[in-house]
Formats: sequence, C-alpha cells, structure tokens
Amino acid sequence: MASVLDRLADLGLWVLSIFVLLGALPNVVAIVQVLLASLHRFRDHYGDDDVDVDDLPRVAVLVPAWNESAVLRFSIDRMMTMDYPADRLQLAVVDDASTDETVELMTDKVAQYPGRVLHLRREQGGQGKAHTLNHGLRVVLSDDWAQAILITDADVVFEPTAVRRMTRHLHDENVGAVTAFIKEASDPPDWMNRYIGYEYAAAQAVGRRAQNVVRAQACLAGGAQLHSRRNLEDLGGQIDTSTLAEDTVTTLLTQLAGRKVIFDGNAHCLAEEPGGIVALWKQRLRWGRGNLQVARRFSHVFFRPSRMHRLGRPWFGLNWWCTLLLPAFMVLSSIALVVLWWCGGNRAHLLFNLLWITNSLGFVLTTSFTLLIDSGVARRSWRQALAFPGLISLTVMMWVLAPRPMHHVIRWSCQWLGLGWSPLTRSLLALAAYTWVCGCMVFAWLLYRLDKAFGLGRAGGVLLFVVGYGPLLCSITFASYVAQARGAATTWDKTEKTGKLGVLR
Repeated sequence: MASVLDRLADLGLWVLSIFVLLGALPNVVAIVQVLLASLHRFRDHYGDDDVDVDDLPRVAVLVPAWNESAVLRFSIDRMMTMDYPADRLQLAVVDDASTDETVELMTDKVAQYPGRVLHLRREQGGQGKAHTLNHGLRVVLSDDWAQAILITDADVVFEPTAVRRMTRHLHDENVGAVTAFIKEASDPPDWMNRYIGYEYAAAQAVGRRAQNVVRAQACLAGGAQLHSRRNLEDLGGQIDTSTLAEDTVTTLLTQLAGRKVIFDGNAHCLAEEPGGIVALWKQRLRWGRGNLQVARRFSHVFFRPSRMHRLGRPWFGLNWWCTLLLPAFMVLSSIALVVLWWCGGNRAHLLFNLLWITNSLGFVLTTSFTLLIDSGVARRSWRQALAFPGLISLTVMMWVLAPRPMHHVIRWSCQWLGLGWSPLTRSLLALAAYTWVCGCMVFAWLLYRLDKAFGLGRAGGVLLFVVGYGPLLCSITFASYVAQARGAATTWDKTEKTGKLGVLR
C-alpha cells in the first residue's frame, strides 16, 4: 500500500512539473518563431518590385464605414494618390446607414473623383462589419471589372507604393490573398498607442514573417487584405458572418482550398488604434472571442498534415494554440508552483528558474529582433518594448538571471522596508513570485476595472508600466474565455476613431 501511495505521489509531482513547464511552452515557440523569421529573406515571395503597368490588376477597394466621416476624408484622398494607375484603382465606401456627415462627405468625394469613388449606402445597417462588406462584395462582383479586391478600414492609410507591392504577388496564380504591414500611427501617440505600436511590429515583423517561411498564415490583417477575384468567388463571393473574426476565417479557408496567403512586410499602411485600457479591452475582447470561435470551427485542421495546405504542420498548430491558451497555461503553472512550494523541496525553485529563464530568452530575442528590424518602432516605442512584461516581471527575470546581485538588492529592500530577512520572509517572497505567474493577470484586470470606473488617464500608463502590457493582453484573453463560456451575444463593438492619424514617416 505504501509503495502505491509513493508512486502516486511521484506521479503527482511529475504532473505538477509538466503544468509548470506548460507556462514556458509559448516562449519556446516564440524562440523558434524568431529563428524562422530570420530566414525570411530566403523565402519571402517578394519577387520583382518593378511590374509593368499593363500587368497590374484592376483593384476595387472596399471600405466598410459607419459614422467614419472623421477619418474618411483623409484616407480617401490618400488612396486616390497611390502610385498605381488611376484607371485600375476604384474605391467603394460601403456606408452602413451612417448618421454623421458621411453622406455629405461622400457626395463631395464622388464628385471630386468621378468614376473612381463610389458610395454604396445601406439604408438599414447595424449588423456589423461582415454584413457591410458582403453588401459591397455583391456590388463589386456583379460585373467583371475588378480583378482583385482590397478590403480595408476607413481609418487605414496606405503608403503610396503599398497597393502596387501587394498586387505583385497575384502574378503567382497560386496566391489567393496578400496582407500588408499595418503600423500604429496615432499622432500624437499616447502611452497606449506606443505599446500597441510595438506589439504590432512584433506580431508582424516576427510572427507573420515566420508564418511566411512555413507557408502558413494565421490571419490577414482586417484593414489590409487583398484578394484575387478568383479567391473570393471560390469562397462564395462573401465573407463569414457567424464569428467575430471574419478575416481569420477567410485566411484559413483560402489556404484550405490550396491557395497561398502572403504577408508583404514592405507594403506599409497606417492605422489609428485605441488610446486607453478600456478601449483596448473592448477591441481585444472581440478579437479573443473571435479566435476562440475560429479555433472551434477549424479544430479538425490543426496537427493534421495535408497535401493541400500547411495549416496542419506542428509548428503552426503549436503557435496558434500557445497564443490562444497562454492565460490557461499561466494559471496552471502558477497553481502547480504553489502546490510544489507547499510540498517542500527544491523542485519548485528549479522549475521556477527554468520557466523564467525560458521566458526571459523569448522576451529578449523577440524584442531585440523587432527593434532591430523596425527602426521607426525602435525610436517611437523602445520604452514600451522594454517594459512589455511589466516592471515586476522584469524584476523576476533579473532575479533568475542574476541571482547574486539581485539577492543583495532584494535583501536590502526588505530590510529597508522593515520586513527583515528571515527564512519566513524569503519563503513568502518565493511564494509571491510563484503566484505572480498568473497573479499579474489579476492585477491587469483590476487596472482595467479602475480605469473603467475612474478614468485613470496617465496614471493608468504608470500602473501599466508596473503590471505589464503583456499581462493585460493575457487578462483580456482570459476574459474572452469567460464571455464565450457564458454564451455572451456575438456583437460587433466598433472601435471609435478620432482622426489623429499621423503622416507616414
């Protein structure tokens, strides 16, 4: 009987150890992602940038808009001045029954750009972005003029060469869709804009480049997705309306049909993003719920290799699920560490060090690669890049990576605060570090609640510097778990835009 109990105890310790190491798995995947991204120059699909004018496809640009007059004026003018033949570029604003000055603005723009700008108005709107886009697609695909369709947002502004660079990929008949590099460009940027700017650069400069290398893209950027006409027609001439992530559904369906999806890191466009914690929470909660809906719909695709596509390859599946399940891994890891701490022994300490060394390596590699490859983001958001995990998490990383000097610093700090340096103090500090693995998400949620109740303003930026932007994103993803489990209504919450987009740099 005693031997059976001993074996069960050993099994329990191994299970807890695996739970701890699950917290390190996303950063192992992130390390591999950086290595893959470094190979992008050898597998980038860019080809010749100098394509003959006669070979450029006729592009219809679709812009869904609901009360977007503050940003439409600028984005329409910029699209009309693209480095692209005027007779091969047409823009259609799909007005979702706007109640602001959109109608008056579009009347002026249609007159200013006759034959090139169209105003497609829905008299009864409110169904969301996907339904609005489908209204525009029905009109655009009703004749044979458009050879490619560029779906974008009202606030997105393209660099003059962006459309030309995106369309060059369509010369490969196996390419179904192309996405551009979207940069956050609010001017003047606040502290939240700078965090998002770095996040976008990391997600695209590292993430999407790596996905190019393995030939499997997770998502076309909703504000910059170019489709061949054939691709959209094969998808039924419309996009998904059953989820909150219609762009991701389109991306996966395109690849499941055997066509490529390409990220072009040299085609740049700018967008205005949320300027506060509450606004970010609203936007990312929708994204998180959309990703959960997509994961359920396409669960049969992951980890099932196919000759038609590469979505079933191991790395793509690990990358997808590690991103989506990171909050769950953090909770399991923290609980396991606390239980191991309670059981005594050095196992918790060793696993904790391994976890945070891996996390530190993933953070350093991703941050270094991103800042080196995007000098604009490096100048604009380097502070936010370095503070991405939060001051407390950075302290834990330093504690693990440089234990001797940090031991003296923490000991001095505890004595200065009057806590002493007894075995009990050291044990409680270890327990606090173990619980911080998931506790950071709790503090990020509290920060959101405070901002929603009191409007923290710049104080929110200071507190976020301590807690971390990364933990805030994980907290939002966890909230999306709860919203989906509760069966919350699937509604499209529009992100408010103010028109503070800066000039391309």
